[in-house]
Amino acid sequence: MSSINQAELSALNDSAKKEIANFLDAENSKQRVQMQIHDFTNTCFKKCVSSINSPDLSAQEEQCLASCVNRFLDANIRIVQSLQNVQ
Repeated sequence: MSSINQAELSALNDSAKKEIANFLDAENSKQRVQMQIHDFTNTCFKKCVSSINSPDLSAQEEQCLASCVNRFLDANIRIVQSLQNVQ
């Protein structure tokens, strides 16, 4: 990955600067979503998986994980809907 120095950055036109800013905003948003998914996965795993001695999940663990995922998705949908209503 190449880097851009301050002189090259200041030589960019406004359109290019805006494009870079939009790209960085999108990448930051992706990173936040990935962090949320990681946190959610960790939380659900700790809550639902009692033993890692078996390579397979028990029926109870599968049901718990499915419920945890559904609650996470429902909560995120409600948050997005609320944010859309605010705008």
